[in-house]
Amino acid sequence: MQFRDLQKQYQRLKKEIDQEIQQVLLAGNFISGKQVTELEEQLAEYVGVKHCITCANGTDALTLALMVWNIGRGDAVFVPDFTFFASGETPAYEGASPVFVDVEADTFNLSPASLEQAIMKVKEEGALIPRAIIAVDLFGLPANYPEIQKIADRYGLLILEDGAQGFGGRIGTQKACSFGDISTTSFFPAKPLGCYGDGGAIFTNNDEWAELLKSYRVHGKGADKYDNVRIGINSRLDTIQAAVLKVKLKAFQDYELTDVNKVAAKYTELLSEAHMDLVLPMIADGYYSSWAQYAIQLPERADRNGVQMCMKKAGIPTMVYYPKPMHRQKAFKETNSANVDCLIAEELCKKVLCLPIHPYLEEEECRRIVSALAASLKK
Repeated sequence: MQFRDLQKQYQRLKKEIDQEIQQVLLAGNFISGKQVTELEEQLAEYVGVKHCITCANGTDALTLALMVWNIGRGDAVFVPDFTFFASGETPAYEGASPVFVDVEADTFNLSPASLEQAIMKVKEEGALIPRAIIAVDLFGLPANYPEIQKIADRYGLLILEDGAQGFGGRIGTQKACSFGDISTTSFFPAKPLGCYGDGGAIFTNNDEWAELLKSYRVHGKGADKYDNVRIGINSRLDTIQAAVLKVKLKAFQDYELTDVNKVAAKYTELLSEAHMDLVLPMIADGYYSSWAQYAIQLPERADRNGVQMCMKKAGIPTMVYYPKPMHRQKAFKETNSANVDCLIAEELCKKVLCLPIHPYLEEEECRRIVSALAASLKK
């Protein structure tokens, strides 16, 4: 059994993907081919924003956004403590100070109450200038943007939506990757919309920022790539990856997003009936998840390593996201970023376990997984 079955997806889409890749090979336009522009237009239309600028990966997408805003030394950027390292790494790489903020126990996303407390503390201390909030759409679920936006407006902060895991999620009718002043996503293969390598995208409604992003991603180019008007980076999406993503985006819209939600609903039904004293994922009214992960919280008494070993023996892969909170990462040990109290994030790091999930997971497989989990917890 695959944790996220990309082989099964490929078999379903093989004809269309092979044809798209063949067209790129025949044209020989491997960098900045027409498929890249076509994909950007389709992504912008799907998300509901004016501009989509693709790039080499999700980490570069965050970096490029911070470059556009001139985030740097002396700036405070507020980041959830329970997330992938790139969310905190990118502001630090620009010279800014990531300020880690606790998360909600039920959604795993940034806690608005903890966010406001962190902003007030930074302002009182006076050593840093609060500049931006990186709100992460963890495991496919958009963060609480209605409340986060109020806080950002109150303190004059920019919102960078890290939608690396959130593409396809929504609040009401508004889709993920449209909530931030700038939003980003990742096309890493295991993401809700993934390519066959690395890839990323940046979304914004700001015309000026969009032009800067297009420049920064190609060595700070001006009129052409040999007219360099600023210091940039090399971060382009390959044409072959764009071709693959065009096919996958159509499948994602047509049925994959619906089907993965059906799988999640079946998990919730089966796990609820099994009475294993688990905390199951919570989707608030009006929210819709793209289910990058199906993350359960194990009981206090459970040995997570033991559960994983038992599941592995049964042929079922599981994953732990994330075993260590951001503020305890060694890279931040000697910095002020480590001096925070994020008790909920600490607890989640001990209890969260992710089960296999993808649009092609069948009901019988879900039943097998739930049965194996129940057996593993008894041991």
